[in-house]
Amino acid sequence: MHFQKAKLIHVEIPLIAPFKTSYGELKSKDFYIIELMNADGIYGYGELEAFPLPDYTEETLETAIKIIKQHLLPLITQKEIHFPEEVHGIFNWIQGNEMAKSAVELAVWDAFAKSEKSSLARMIGANKDFISVGVSIGLQNNPNDLLQLVEQYVQAGYQRVKLKVAPNHDIQYIKAVREKFPKLSLMADANSAYNREDFLLLKELDQFDLEMIEQPFGTKDFVDHAWLQSQLKTRICLDENIRSLGDVRQAHLLGSCQAINLKLARVGGMCEALRIAEYCAENKLLVWCGGMLEAGIGRAHNIALAARSEFEFPGDISASNRYFHEDIVSPDFVLDKGRLRVPTDNGIGVTLNSDVLKKYTKSTEEMLLNIGWS
Repeated sequence: MHFQKAKLIHVEIPLIAPFKTSYGELKSKDFYIIELMNADGIYGYGELEAFPLPDYTEETLETAIKIIKQHLLPLITQKEIHFPEEVHGIFNWIQGNEMAKSAVELAVWDAFAKSEKSSLARMIGANKDFISVGVSIGLQNNPNDLLQLVEQYVQAGYQRVKLKVAPNHDIQYIKAVREKFPKLSLMADANSAYNREDFLLLKELDQFDLEMIEQPFGTKDFVDHAWLQSQLKTRICLDENIRSLGDVRQAHLLGSCQAINLKLARVGGMCEALRIAEYCAENKLLVWCGGMLEAGIGRAHNIALAARSEFEFPGDISASNRYFHEDIVSPDFVLDKGRLRVPTDNGIGVTLNSDVLKKYTKSTEEMLLNIGWS
């Protein structure tokens, strides 16, 4: 497959409500859509998930889009691509920049699935028609506000609830939710907000029958996470630590965790994600699909991945109306009894909603590959 044209669409969509974690607060989803066109006029789409600030990972939206324009897009024009897996190897010499790589690679996967007249889910070996999903709730001002949100999402049908936690926003909040919802599938996500000195506080979380505690320590702390996992009965889940299959192997061999939050953008795309999912299944590590406040393109890719058999735990995918009053794709992803339907149309199974996209587009750049930007 030869790619002849690329378009970078800069979009910013307001969130229904601000999303607050230990890193900070987001009020909008600021991102790029990567559109690739091959020689047969088939379009593939990826979504660049890097955040404006380098707090979640080293990448930012600004640095990632530069890498895409200056390095990644020129690379995929230099040879014919026979399989989407080849892109991973083509990009492999570039250190880091996983979110930039993922955005381009996923657009290639979409184009290949469309060219084969297959849904992306089926092309990567997924066999589910529906996936169970959970919801992630940001830090709230007080336990009562949190309880109201949890009740709202439970009534909507979400099968698992993840609570963002941080010092002074942890025990009291989780206790309130557990007392009101004693049988709810519940987990806590710290986003690296704690350290070893907080051990006694983290040990308290064992009493709340949590599914897991996600990323309590820093992004390089494989050894400290291993120490903590040995002290807790609750599973530790790693998120920010995991950029590659090598990281998963290291975490597994050290005993740093019992679960992996797998995010396509954070590991560089579908090829590496599939390798990680297979490794987790072979080694009895719980693996589930995480989310990064994706709009419709990114959400569609996540659903395709989560439809594989390795993913039995509800992921952070959510319906379109969880974050946005209106999304950029049609059809919307609608929650049905705690599940989302896996698209069956070709590729990622959704199309851009031109009216909504136009409303939130900040800029557009086009590139005739091998010629240059205009």
